[in-house]
Amino acid sequence: MSLTYKSRKRWSLVILLVAMPLYIVAAVTLVGWLFPDPLNKPLLLELLVYLGLGIVWILPFRFVFRGIGQADPDAPEE
Repeated sequence: MSLTYKSRKRWSLVILLVAMPLYIVAAVTLVGWLFPDPLNKPLLLELLVYLGLGIVWILPFRFVFRGIGQADPDAPEE
């Protein structure tokens, strides 16, 4: 199932405006559960968890974001 350029553009907006903020809240909550003591956190480990979660969220959506910043290939030429 291949998405058209317009549908990929719409889905990318939905992902960025709805799903990403929800994922950020879930990531911060997860790190809060992993490191409950705010004064005695291993900062390097916390940074690695945030970096890992920041990379993992985009993997399922690569096909949606691929080529979005370029011109519409389906548009008629002028």
